Amino acid sequence: MTERIVVVGSINRDVVLGVEQLPIPGETVLGRSLGTYNGGKGANQAVAAARLGRSVAMVGRVGDDRAGVASREALTAEGIDARGVRVDRKAVTGSAMILVDDDGENSIVVVPGANGRLSAKDVVACSDAIGAAAVTLVQLEVPMEAVAEAVRLSRGTVVLNAAPARPIPAEVMRAVDVIVVNRSELAGLCADLEAESTKEIASQVERLRCPGAVVVTVGSDGAMVVDNGDIVHVPAVNVAVVDTTGAGDAFCGAVADALAGGDTLERAVGWAVLVGAAAATKVGAQVALPTRSEVKAMLKR
Repeated sequence: MTERIVVVGSINRDVVLGVEQLPIPGETVLGRSLGTYNGGKGANQAVAAARLGRSVAMVGRVGDDRAGVASREALTAEGIDARGVRVDRKAVTGSAMILVDDDGENSIVVVPGANGRLSAKDVVACSDAIGAAAVTLVQLEVPMEAVAEAVRLSRGTVVLNAAPARPIPAEVMRAVDVIVVNRSELAGLCADLEAESTKEIASQVERLRCPGAVVVTVGSDGAMVVDNGDIVHVPAVNVAVVDTTGAGDAFCGAVADALAGGDTLERAVGWAVLVGAAAATKVGAQVALPTRSEVKAMLKR
C-alpha cells in the first residue's frame, strides 16, 4: 500500500460573488465583485492534498464543455492523476454559485450536472488505485452508490466528509474510519438543531452510531475529535479571515494528507486546523489552498 490518496467526488466550476452582507429571503443586494474559479468539494480536497505534497488521484465526472476541459487541466497542472475523471457527453460540468460577505461567511447553491451521474461502475473502473491507496477521501456531492462503492473497494483509511448532509446507509457508516462534519452538517445528519456546547456535540455524535471517529469543525473554535467517547478539542489559530469557502475542503485534504503519512488522527486534525486557517486568508476555493511551505510561513508570522 502506498502513501497515495484517492479522492472520489465532485468537480465544479464556481462563480463567486462578493457582497456586503448575505441576502435574506426576498432581499436583493448589490455585488462588489465577481470571479470564476475551479471548484467542487472533491476537486478542492484533491488539490489541497496535492499542494501539501501528497500523491493524489481523482475519480469523478465532468461535462463535455469548456468548464470540463478547464477542470481536468487544472487537476493535471497540480500533479493530480486525472485518468479517473470521465467526460460525460450527456451532462454539463457541475457548477456552484457562491455568495461571500465582508466577514468571509458564505452561502452556496450547487448544481450537480455531471457529478450527479458518477456511478458505481465509474468507481469500479478505478478499483486498483482505490485498493492501493493509503487514504480514500469521499464527500456527498456525488451519488451515494459511488460513495458506497469507493468505501467498499478501499483497503486503507476511509475519510468521509459528510457534506452536504444527507442520510448515510448503515453499511457505509460501518465502513468509514473518520467522518468530518461541521456543526450544521452534524445537526442535519441528526435531524436536530445546531449544537452549541461540547456536551451537545458529543450527544449528536453518539446518535450517529458511527463505529469510527468523528471530527467536528467548530469555526473559530477549531475542531473536536470524538472517538470511542473520548473528546479532544483542537484550538484554532488566529488569522484575518477573507473567505471561508475553501477552508473546509482544505481541512479535509489536510486530514487525508497527514493520515496518509502515518500521523495519528489527533495530529492530523491539528495540522488540518492550520491548513484550513491558511486557506481562509484568500478569496476562492482552489486558488486559496496553501502549500506546505505557506502554512509553515503563516506560523512564523
